[in-house]
Amino acid sequence: MQRVATIATEAAVSLARRRTPRPFPALTRGLRASHPCADFHFDTHQFVQRLEREGLNRAQAEGIMAAMAEVIDESIRNMTSNMVTKADQEKHHYTQQVDFAQLKSELQLTEKNELAMVKAENDRLVTDIEKLKQRLREEITRTQAGVRLDLNLEKGRVREESSKQELKMKEVDTRIEQEIANLRTSIQGSKATTLQYLVGFVTGCSALLMAYLRFRV
Repeated sequence: MQRVATIATEAAVSLARRRTPRPFPALTRGLRASHPCADFHFDTHQFVQRLEREGLNRAQAEGIMAAMAEVIDESIRNMTSNMVTKADQEKHHYTQQVDFAQLKSELQLTEKNELAMVKAENDRLVTDIEKLKQRLREEITRTQAGVRLDLNLEKGRVREESSKQELKMKEVDTRIEQEIANLRTSIQGSKATTLQYLVGFVTGCSALLMAYLRFRV
């Protein structure tokens, strides 16, 4: 019996691996009478023969095979009850396609809206930048005009200061020239006076010398 259970287990495992219906009509007359509408999923005839080779008689082998067929059919029904039909799968696929198309349309619309917003923001930034550039140019122009005015005023002040310094220098030169002229006049007067004193002194000395010489002679 342990050997029969092992064979039954192997048959169930083999069926679970295949999971593909394979009807085999090679059944005895008694099996067809017992299961007139059965749709077997494994080779029942070969399974019965294998049980007979293991020492079971025909009735025992067919009984075990029938029980195995019922268990396998029940297992397959339980498995197929949880499976999705092709129609449901196609419906789900169509629903997914519709959802995908809707999502794609929403994404495209969102992208267009975001693109329009980005473009509007970019245009606004460009406008702001142009305004800033214009204000900067105006500010630079005013600054340059102010600097030029300050430079011109400073140049005028420097010219006036330079003119005043030139006038002062001319006045100083004039005073120096006058002082030099006065000094020359004083020197000339001193020279004349000194020359007169010298001539008078020489004349007096000469007269004294002549008088002395006359007195000696």
